[in-house]
Amino acid sequence: MPAKRIIPCLDVKEGRTVKGINFEGLADVGDPVELGARYASDGADELVYLDISASKEGRNTFTELVSRIAERINIPFTVGGGISSVEDAARLLDAGADKITINSAAVANPDLITQISSRYGRQFVVVAIDAKKVDGTWRVTTHGGSRLTDRELFSWAKEVEDRGAGEIMFTSMDHDGTRNGYPCETFANLCDSLSIPVIASGGAGSADDIAAVLSQGKADAALAASIFHYGETTIKELKESLAKKGIDVRN
Repeated sequence: MPAKRIIPCLDVKEGRTVKGINFEGLADVGDPVELGARYASDGADELVYLDISASKEGRNTFTELVSRIAERINIPFTVGGGISSVEDAARLLDAGADKITINSAAVANPDLITQISSRYGRQFVVVAIDAKKVDGTWRVTTHGGSRLTDRELFSWAKEVEDRGAGEIMFTSMDHDGTRNGYPCETFANLCDSLSIPVIASGGAGSADDIAAVLSQGKADAALAASIFHYGETTIKELKESLAKKGIDVRN
């Protein structure tokens, strides 16, 4: 079984790393290139950069930023935000990103997964899935959890895999931002139903939460933002804590 990965997530708006709740009350937490370089030197296995600038100017800024990140950072990084076509994906991959992630656009146009995977290979495609529990069923949401769809988590995840995704990044909207941990049983069931890696996102408030989702939840990787941005723990400290709990993490 591959060692577990720790992946810091950086939300980017107009060239700066920001952090807020549901993209509101955004605070500037640093330069994305410098912050990414710091996380890389501290032991991050990968990075995820999400463009939350909706404007065309923001997209151009983000593409230039991806080129700068690629020049500076020596670990794999994934980029996403506003990717709705093969051309969008191509622009970012050609700028130096190692993978792209799509979410709402994949739900709206599932063939987009196949198109990008066919052109670049499934290892370049991460599909993010946001879901919440409604009447006992995990329903897929889009647009940051604000729009409920008729898709169900497990069937959609399987379709995503069949269409060519190389990884899935799952966020429970019921747990996101609560810092109270992850729905580990759901993660375990999801991981058991798929043959591609699952990244756990949203809900990390402590090293114990991350340990639980990587062990009980069987997730292949954990994504986190605030606990790193605000210095609550370092990646090195987190990995040491996980190793002490018997979890195999990358060195």
